[in-house]
Amino acid sequence: MTTYFFGLNRLEKNLIGLTKLLIAMSVTTSAVAADYPTRTITVINPWTAGGPADTVARPILQKLSEALKQPVVLENKAGANGVIGANYVARATPDGYTLLFSHVGPITISPAVQKEMPFDSVRDFAPITQIVSAPTVLVVRPDLPIHNLKEFVEYARANPGKLSYGSVGTGSTTHLAGEILATMANVNMLHVPYKGAAPVMTDLLGGQINCTFLNIAALMPYIKSGQVRPIGVSTLKRSPLLSELPAIAETYPGFEVNSWYGMMAPAKTPANIVNLLQKEVAKILQMPEIIQTLQAAGLSVEGTTPEQYAEQIKRDLSRWQTAVAKAGIQKQ
Repeated sequence: MTTYFFGLNRLEKNLIGLTKLLIAMSVTTSAVAADYPTRTITVINPWTAGGPADTVARPILQKLSEALKQPVVLENKAGANGVIGANYVARATPDGYTLLFSHVGPITISPAVQKEMPFDSVRDFAPITQIVSAPTVLVVRPDLPIHNLKEFVEYARANPGKLSYGSVGTGSTTHLAGEILATMANVNMLHVPYKGAAPVMTDLLGGQINCTFLNIAALMPYIKSGQVRPIGVSTLKRSPLLSELPAIAETYPGFEVNSWYGMMAPAKTPANIVNLLQKEVAKILQMPEIIQTLQAAGLSVEGTTPEQYAEQIKRDLSRWQTAVAKAGIQKQ
């Protein structure tokens, strides 16, 4: 059908045409969102394969695939403390087919320790849900004469700059945990950064480094087998999974390093897609087998709303800025 505009100048005609085009695009976008999903969804894991993120993500994504009746695949894009993978998602088309398995490190800690960030954690993402929260655990090689935090600090003081601890990258929770503890205990430790939890564990078990702070999900098998010795948890309270293990805060009040995983989409992803994904993931997190799997790994199930997750991110951005400043870490 042809539409005629009488009595209008060229500018008015152009404005009407532009308006019609925008309305048409909006209708098309809404229709696409309403049909979502119609093809494979890729979830980017910004860490190396075989790490704790894989342990958390895979059973949830399998259930999500079943619920959405489309493949949901996990793709690893590691590097720069998770920033590379996160930035990939920030720049992706906001159509719900490229998502981020988000982590506290690249989203809220890296902005506190990096001078230049390729994305804005608030502006460039649409939070979907916080999936779990988890403490990190300080562990040492069992051949070291260290059985508790008091002995750990004494050993560090007796060997200044020689007690090496591995992290999953400069500016990560595992790095900051060591720096904050060193500041509070007035000791000097050697930081050795890696590109993920798996290589940290390889070198710890191989004797190349002395200790590490890692997510409890990654460490539980090694703790149970006696391959590493736990010294303390990083949360303010003890973990139910390791109830006999003291919190470091019991010796150094205020010490807290709490990690989390979640799901995010690129900014401007349609709200109905974000809400659908949140609803389905929240349902999955209520399944007994999923709860059992996550709790067995020492993780606390969350399943928050997009709004709650957005507030958590804003709080953590502020908290880590303060923690980094107190630890005396310079932005790099």
